Amino acid sequence: MINLNLARHFLLLIILAVFSLQVQASSSINNLRIWPAPDHTRLVFDLSGPVEHRVFSLENPKRLVIDISNVRLNAPLENADLTSTPVSRLRSAERNKTGLRVVLDLTQEIHPRSFLLKPNQQYGHRLVVDLVLTEQVTEQTQTVKQQAIKKAIVHPPKQQRQIVIAIDPGHGGEDPGAIGPTGTREKNVVWGISKELARIIERDPAFKTVLTRTGDYYIGLRQRVGVARQARADLFVSIHADAYRLPQPQGSSVYVLSQRGASSESARWLADSENRADLIGGVEGVLTLGDKDETLAGVLVDLSMTATLSESLKVGSRVLKNLGQVNRLHKNDVEQAGFLVLKSPDMPSMLIEAGFISNPQEEKRLRDLAYQRKLAQQIAKAVKDYFLENPPPNTLLSQQQAAGSSSYIIRPGDTLSDIARRKGVDISELRKMNNLSNDVIQVGQSLRIPST
Repeated sequence: MINLNLARHFLLLIILAVFSLQVQASSSINNLRIWPAPDHTRLVFDLSGPVEHRVFSLENPKRLVIDISNVRLNAPLENADLTSTPVSRLRSAERNKTGLRVVLDLTQEIHPRSFLLKPNQQYGHRLVVDLVLTEQVTEQTQTVKQQAIKKAIVHPPKQQRQIVIAIDPGHGGEDPGAIGPTGTREKNVVWGISKELARIIERDPAFKTVLTRTGDYYIGLRQRVGVARQARADLFVSIHADAYRLPQPQGSSVYVLSQRGASSESARWLADSENRADLIGGVEGVLTLGDKDETLAGVLVDLSMTATLSESLKVGSRVLKNLGQVNRLHKNDVEQAGFLVLKSPDMPSMLIEAGFISNPQEEKRLRDLAYQRKLAQQIAKAVKDYFLENPPPNTLLSQQQAAGSSSYIIRPGDTLSDIARRKGVDISELRKMNNLSNDVIQVGQSLRIPST
């Protein structure tokens, strides 16, 4: 005869054991996202809750092991796209009943870096593992970012350097930026505008551009400024298309740094929003607007900032006026706020809000490639006009002006031979001064005209 008390006790133990396993494996991995960048690859495990983890390397062959405890797998990891990453294969298996071991087979040396991120407006709990390329990377596999910087600072002969414009497409990779009513992502819109802006500016041989990111990956705010500084940029232009709490606001805006308070409540809110990008990307210790006293602000902002801000306002005003040719303006004047990405005392800097992606009508326009091109054309024209009036010393542009050369903006119907005839210059000299290999010119292009 069965002892009922013993049976009840045994059943209770089974229930407790099952409940214990469920509690231990309290979180789940719901997705794996991979973001290749020039100097690292980021793996993001989307989690239902917090976990514990450890990461270690193995040799012969090279592998990286990621042990995650208290977790169950709800999505296949082996199907992840490993293109353009240092990972040749990814495997996973249960470990100690409630844990998971992920093994990455590596094709080159990497330095692992891992951390947990708490939920924010866009994502839940995340485990981030960065595979940072080491200094032993061969010359053939140098990062695209380094190549872009080297290319940007290769100037023409001594005393004839190009004017360098640093173009910063906001957000990227793990950080999509603002998202419009129909799902348009800010990072994609600003990437399109930035690429077109670089293409238009580089039509003029007196100018050179460098992009702070060259694809869909995340780069920290300080790194963006660092790319511009390494390229010895004469101007830093950050492109955005942000959202507001309400769908009604619309129009383009231009912002420069404020060493004091913001020029409006919306400017303060926007700067707060942009400065939080480093938190989305997992950068610790980010500076925000309200957590630093005036003493530290004085350390961060060099004495030369006063002059830099003055020039930022000058070029920003030109850009704002030109944007008004394409879109309505959100504000008629350049606004100021404490944008972290603009805190560089050694070069004029501005942040352009192409429009409010949170506004349904404006979101539709911002998706349109032809509209992106119009915005880029107006920004490029304003930037060039500013430098035509304020050429930096020891640049190709300043030497051309000193030699008596002038400029001409190509209009519809113009041909190179017609321009040479009207200006009374030899067409071969016109080609030579503008580094033209043929007579193909484009509307809006700026030509340097030799002195006669």
